[in-house]
Amino acid sequence: MTTKPTQEIEVFPNPYPDREYEIEMECPEFTCLCPKTGQPDFAVLNLTYIPGPLCIELKALKLYLWSYRDQGAFHEKVVNQILDHLVAACDPVWMQLSGEFNVRGGIRTTITVEYDMEEKDDLPRKPQNKKIN
Repeated sequence: MTTKPTQEIEVFPNPYPDREYEIEMECPEFTCLCPKTGQPDFAVLNLTYIPGPLCIELKALKLYLWSYRDQGAFHEKVVNQILDHLVAACDPVWMQLSGEFNVRGGIRTTITVEYDMEEKDDLPRKPQNKKIN
C-alpha cells in the first residue's frame, strides 16, 4: 500500500455481515485549507457506522483523509463530501461523521452529517475509487 495521500478508499469484506454492529473511528489530525485565506484548518473527525457488506480499512482511511491537506474547502463542504465518498465506498447500513474544527476567528465549528440506508437512499450508491482486499 502507498504511503502517499490518495482519494482511493480501500475496503474489505465485513467479517460478520449478518450481525449489526457499530464501528467508531476518531481521526484527531485532520487538516484542510481555508478557501479564503489558504491557512490550515485543523479538526477532529469522528466516524461511526454500521457496516453493510464492506468495512473501511484504517490505513486507507488515513491516506484518504491526508489527501485533503492541500485542498481548500469550507467545513460544511468537506465533511459532507467525505461522508458521500465513504458511503459510496463501503455501502453502510448507517453512518455518521462529525468534524470538530478548531477555533477560527473566535468561533469553533462542528459539522455533523448522517446517512441512513433506509431513510436517505438518494446518495450515490455506486462505489467509486475503492479497492477491495
